[in-house]
Amino acid sequence: MTNSFRVSKANHLRRRLADHAASALAVAATIIVVAPLVAIFVYLLYKGASSLNLDFFTKIPKGPGETGGGMANAIWGSAILLGIGSLLGVPIGIAAGIFLAEYGRGSKLANIVRFTADVLNGVPSIVMGISVYSLIVLPQKHFSAFAGGVALGIMMIPTITRTTEEMLLMVPHAIREAALGLGVPNWRSVLSITLRTASPGVITGCMLAFARVAGETAPLLFTALGNQFWSSSLNEPIAALPLQIYTYAISPYDDWHRLAWAGALVLILLIMVSVSLVRYVTTRGVLKGAN
Repeated sequence: MTNSFRVSKANHLRRRLADHAASALAVAATIIVVAPLVAIFVYLLYKGASSLNLDFFTKIPKGPGETGGGMANAIWGSAILLGIGSLLGVPIGIAAGIFLAEYGRGSKLANIVRFTADVLNGVPSIVMGISVYSLIVLPQKHFSAFAGGVALGIMMIPTITRTTEEMLLMVPHAIREAALGLGVPNWRSVLSITLRTASPGVITGCMLAFARVAGETAPLLFTALGNQFWSSSLNEPIAALPLQIYTYAISPYDDWHRLAWAGALVLILLIMVSVSLVRYVTTRGVLKGAN
């Protein structure tokens, strides 16, 4: 009995040590992941917060060498480009994910779509910009906000497609069978029950895709080009925060460098606020549905 007790106590101690070691490694890994984001955000606050004022959000850029001005047109242009990209990428991505999860299991077409989405996820953004430049800009013979939005939308599609597929596959089959047993058509069951059940994950995938393209510069250089003035036309070049930040960052003017840091801070804040709002609304919707 004494030997058994000693062995049991040693095993218990070993398990506790292993548990504490695993917890410590998990905490360390979390810190390693979060630390770069915190460091970047703190440095952006240090460099860019002092340059944020009313002019930054209400005025357009000044000429080269002049001080002052803002990035109001770039903020407006980014909103238009991301709106076009979302209108294109979100419906197509969700529809493709529904097809893969609900209708294309085991089919050759589904395998082709899945493979294409995986390949597009790894395509460099500059290649996407050159492709859209060849397909839209060259035939139109001019740069445009529409071309920039199409480039961003195409980049969103693969992420949304694969996320939607994975989220739908996680929905229990019992939910689908219950709906079909009540006589609900399959398409109605998919849209009203399966997709709604997986909506928090699907929306999270959409926001991940949105956050990914919000800071892209390379595809916009070949499509939207940029604009130093106010523009709302989809058929003309348009400003965007990433483009304006890039232009200011490579300039020789200290005032433009200051505004570039402020623009980078605003871009990060816009992404964080938009993602946080969507997650908050989604969480509230899930909680209300559960109640």
